[in-house]
Amino acid sequence: MDPRKRLIVGSLWIGVAAIMATTLDLGVPSSAIDFARLFVVALALFLAGVYLFDPWNVVSDPFRQG
Repeated sequence: MDPRKRLIVGSLWIGVAAIMATTLDLGVPSSAIDFARLFVVALALFLAGVYLFDPWNVVSDPFRQG
């Protein structure tokens, strides 16, 4: 995947994390729903980091793309 596409996909994941972060309440999560929302924000930020920085060469490895 070329760097431009990786930047676009990473930005989309940051947007998903930002939208989900607006649904979180301030303070410590107290219910399972709050923990699930926090997990989704963390997962979206993780995926954004994978696409933007590609730390394990997963996205840009030409032999894995079919």
